[in-house]
Amino acid sequence: MPNSIFGIDLGTGNIKIFNNTDSTVMSEKNMVAIMNKTQLFAYGDAAFEMFEKAPGNIKISYPLSYGVIAHIKNMELVLKHFINDLTKNKNNGADYFISVPTDVTEVEKRAFYDLIKDANIKAKGIWIVEKAIADGLGMNIDVKTSQGVMIVDIGFETTEISILSLGGIVLSKLIKVGGRNFDDVIKNVIRREYNLVIGEKTAEKVKISLSELVDKNMDAVVYGRDIVTGLPVERKIPTDLVDQSLNENVDTIIDNIKVILERTPPELAADIYRHGIFLTGGSAHTKNLDMRIAAELNLKINLAEDSMNSVVNGLARIIKDDNFRSVAYRIEGMSK
Repeated sequence: MPNSIFGIDLGTGNIKIFNNTDSTVMSEKNMVAIMNKTQLFAYGDAAFEMFEKAPGNIKISYPLSYGVIAHIKNMELVLKHFINDLTKNKNNGADYFISVPTDVTEVEKRAFYDLIKDANIKAKGIWIVEKAIADGLGMNIDVKTSQGVMIVDIGFETTEISILSLGGIVLSKLIKVGGRNFDDVIKNVIRREYNLVIGEKTAEKVKISLSELVDKNMDAVVYGRDIVTGLPVERKIPTDLVDQSLNENVDTIIDNIKVILERTPPELAADIYRHGIFLTGGSAHTKNLDMRIAAELNLKINLAEDSMNSVVNGLARIIKDDNFRSVAYRIEGMSK
């Protein structure tokens, strides 16, 4: 029997795992609920359901912060339970391919490897894949050619901007701006303009539904607590107010794309001009984001259809196609 193989995209907001046994992708929130400081109460989507609603003895948190592992023990716990769920507690050993951001320290990168090694999930082999490379393969780009490719991955707390060529990364920059920042500014503008406190989940729902609301010419309806009266209320929020509140964060992303383009070698810059920028990540489909970037940079924007899963789809491609195995590498051999 061939080894089971898992491809893991460990995002700050979501964890996606490709299972080679049945070619499926599991996608859940990367959250954990700990009761009385030590006992696992819930994980994944179940923990997210409790977020902002739990009593004081249950702490709900993201084990990752800004793309890197912040709480290794919680992350090991979550990963172990997800793998056990996928294997129905019959994990007899597997190979693991895990994506990591490029623009992080070697210690932070090593933590992803140690996570797999120490999570008690019977790792026979561990391979590291640069996240931007997996992104490219997940969008059906042949990353092994000499063609220059620019990928902008807008995630939950970070945006990773990368230039790829010949199966490697020429330039990469990780900035602390992502979908959660969009949610925060929506919360802040509603608090400032309407004296209304809303939760992170509500702000996220407004952001996700923004395109549909604009198309239907409808206001966003939110529920929260009135600051003045302290009572729960319903308010209608104009979509143009929400849309304008995102401008500052979008401008930050555009400014950093310009920084990378200014450092790009001329021949690769010519390729990017011809083929445009590839935009992906869980927050890439935020209303008008692609059009704002295109207008500011005067470049074509190729928006990934399945932007949430481009990394894990790329890992699946690496696992299934030997031609792309060379883009994965091992930090340290495991004797088995």
